[in-house]
Amino acid sequence: MYAGNEGGAYAKNSFGNIYTAVGVFVLGGMFHEAWGSKAGEKQAQFNDFIERNRICISMELVTAVLGDHGQRPREDYTVVTAVTELGNGKPKFYSTPEVIAFCRKWRLPTNHVWLFSTRKSVTSFFAAYDLLCEEGTATSVCRALDEVADISAPGSKDHIKVQGEILEGLVARIVSHESSKHMEEVLKDHPPPPADGAGMDLGPSLREICAANRLDEKQQIKALLQKVGSSFCPDHSDWYESHSRNADRSVLTNFLQAHPADYSTAKLQEMIRLMKEKRFPAAFKCYHNFHKAESMSSDNLFYKMVIHVRSDSGFRRYQKEMRHKPGLWPLYRGFFVDVNLFKANKERAAGIAKSNNDIVGHVNNGSSTSTIDGLANEDANLMIKLKFLTYKLRTFLIRNGLSILFKDGPAAYRAYYLRQMEIWGTSAGKQRELSKMLDEWAVYIRRKCGNRQLSSAIYLSEAEPFLEQYAKRSPENQVLIGSAGNLVKTEDFLAVVEGGMDEEGDLATEREEAAASLSPSVKDTIQKKEGLIVFFPGIPGCAKSAFCKELLNTPGGLGDDRPVQSLMGDLIKGKYWPKIADERRKKPYSIILADKNAPNEEVWKQIENMCHSTRASAVPVIPDSEGTDSNPFALDALAVFMFRVLQRVNHPGNLDKSSPNVGYVMLMFYHLYDGKSRNYFEDELVERFGSLVKIPLLKPDRSPLPASLISVLEEGINLYNLHTKRHGRLESNKGSYVQEWAKWEKKLRDTLSANAEYLNSIQVPFEFAVQQVSEQLRKIAKGDYTIPSTEKRKLGTVVFAAVDLPAAEIQGLLNKLSGMNSNAEAFLEDKPMDNFLRKAHVTLAHKKSHGFSAVAGYGLYLHRQVPVELNALLFTDKMAALQAQLGSIDDEKIVSKNEWPHVTIWTGEGVAPKEANTLPQLLSEGKATVVEINPPLTVSGTVEFY
Repeated sequence: MYAGNEGGAYAKNSFGNIYTAVGVFVLGGMFHEAWGSKAGEKQAQFNDFIERNRICISMELVTAVLGDHGQRPREDYTVVTAVTELGNGKPKFYSTPEVIAFCRKWRLPTNHVWLFSTRKSVTSFFAAYDLLCEEGTATSVCRALDEVADISAPGSKDHIKVQGEILEGLVARIVSHESSKHMEEVLKDHPPPPADGAGMDLGPSLREICAANRLDEKQQIKALLQKVGSSFCPDHSDWYESHSRNADRSVLTNFLQAHPADYSTAKLQEMIRLMKEKRFPAAFKCYHNFHKAESMSSDNLFYKMVIHVRSDSGFRRYQKEMRHKPGLWPLYRGFFVDVNLFKANKERAAGIAKSNNDIVGHVNNGSSTSTIDGLANEDANLMIKLKFLTYKLRTFLIRNGLSILFKDGPAAYRAYYLRQMEIWGTSAGKQRELSKMLDEWAVYIRRKCGNRQLSSAIYLSEAEPFLEQYAKRSPENQVLIGSAGNLVKTEDFLAVVEGGMDEEGDLATEREEAAASLSPSVKDTIQKKEGLIVFFPGIPGCAKSAFCKELLNTPGGLGDDRPVQSLMGDLIKGKYWPKIADERRKKPYSIILADKNAPNEEVWKQIENMCHSTRASAVPVIPDSEGTDSNPFALDALAVFMFRVLQRVNHPGNLDKSSPNVGYVMLMFYHLYDGKSRNYFEDELVERFGSLVKIPLLKPDRSPLPASLISVLEEGINLYNLHTKRHGRLESNKGSYVQEWAKWEKKLRDTLSANAEYLNSIQVPFEFAVQQVSEQLRKIAKGDYTIPSTEKRKLGTVVFAAVDLPAAEIQGLLNKLSGMNSNAEAFLEDKPMDNFLRKAHVTLAHKKSHGFSAVAGYGLYLHRQVPVELNALLFTDKMAALQAQLGSIDDEKIVSKNEWPHVTIWTGEGVAPKEANTLPQLLSEGKATVVEINPPLTVSGTVEFY
């Protein structure tokens, strides 16, 4: 049996449903708008072109008929986001200039594109986002980016006219140095195309067709496809037949066992085989491909295979595999391919074997790092999503919080939205403003809807009028909301969507959109009326059972009257976490010590869901360790864990000194964390659960791990990698490496025994560790806990750029000046400068006075030192400031946007610091006094954002 894959596509995530029918209709309409009377001819040519060249066009569909997101669009349209050419080798993602050239050739719609080709413009871009992320709308963002970008290419559609002011976000893509020249050439050679069909009567619109066929999804699909026409959509079988007959599960097995007919099929097999062997969280569904019905026979079968990655953890694990095997093709959230399984006669088989022999051999050994396989430029595929708070408050805080608000009540809803804002790093000021608004929204919508939950598909019918009225109350509220009003009514034309399906048709939403399942943050929500789950993302030997025993027997428990119980995983029959959930339901106000290792995202997700469904919070307790770039536990921690396990006797889980494969089991647990750095590990737990308790493990002043221990551990890790690569999860007493494992297990025990004195000496006393953990848990149980920093950038708090100066040096200058000049002495003698002059700075630009881009322009110099010369003191009876002369950074003069650079050192009661800007004018009018500083004092400051 041979396997091949083929074809181009418009949709990357799904096919044969209302979503793709709407997408095809909208795209067909845009062809008519672009080409006018030639639309049918161009549609057929376009279909043929992408089929022959194996091209995939990824698009963003913007429509009001498929449910609400951040703002209902005024028009239904689509824009091309990516073009991929499979060809005969690895996928080629078009560069941004290539996408624009391709789209302008075919008159396809594109987004607004900005290019930042210098260090200054790039840093200005990210600084501009930091300034705008909490208040940015389409107008302010586009204006700011136009000012700092090196090249700006407007989109085919004006976002404000067709969508509105609410901007979901930006996608930043790392590009090569040549992109600037390439972009200039493309924009010169491919000017914006004309719209030959503008103003033409295209018949019933999308909204009119959906409104006329409200009762049945299939009827809506049929009406849309008929209106599109046969030139663009000649075959409707994807919608009417494919999903009615799922292919047998053996199709996937047969596909993986078949000989690849070409290079791309071999790479697809390699990708799927790896995901199956490693048990990645992914689904593989196969459907009969009725496009090829006429060519089908028992020896020639055609299918559509849909591949969907269900969890973000799958991508991180796959990226780790890509580091070891650069030849692996990249993985995406969801995509589908056409698969052909066929039997070949001897002649055809010989031809395939001749052309693919080298390729298949290369893929099967999986060890080459040839640039033929590898990504030619990995950086070119790196992208960053940057979303705006005005969009997120609608989609995530309001829409996604509806189920929590109506099912669990206002307190749970408040915990949810505070948790979300904490994850995003929302500034404290915006958190307070949003909390006030969302609490009012919760009261408003529950009073209006009663116990009947507002549908998320039409939530803006209620939210938009509420937001509009709220925004009218004050300018601050208007900035918070961004834009509201001019609501597009959708109730009469909303498409019929099968229950449980999301905007991609048959795919699960991403974690952020499903954040309703996240457990609430500790500081805000741990209350006596709620339960608490204490769990251990650790490794055998981290002493979790000993800690649970000590905590269980501690007088007074965790400092309140809630009962404490411990459930040991090794003594529980059946599945452990469902048992914990049962106990939570039986005793909802109890504290449960989950005495079982909880090593991965799948388990953490279960705990999150448990928290949400049983009104509990969860606290992860982890052994403290420096970790490595690829594992949260360093080798010295692993050595101690192994040493402890080999001291056990009669362990309930049979993992003790009598177990023949202790080392293998420990390495298996150790590798469950593989691919996670220590920082990532801790940040992930804090983000999910809002708290983190660390078990003191090793003394900070310990001597380094002996070379013999490092050697035996690295030898075991290498053996484990060999074993799992060949045998997967097969136990170490089976397979090709049985003898090697036996030798290593003995060597491990001997080496640990020989270093017993060292291993005992580097551990902190158990009593001290228990005391530390108990204290941390008591604080959390009482709610007296501050969420640890996850080292994420705090966005949206930037108001102005300034040079930060050492206040002590400024104070010293004033004291010196007071002793040298009688005017200065008389002015300063009764001023409480010690209280007022705690901070000092020279303002460079303020976002309200000078604009976002002006502030962002200083991003290039952020945290860099700059000399500042102070040469005069100007004052009145109401204010005083030092005149400043700014120096240079890297031979480039730092220039303040203020006409008069200065350091405000004092203002009288009721006088705003910005009034110091008027001192030069007052001096010229004889209303201020000046004291020259000769020689001037030069101090060193740093450029900062405030």
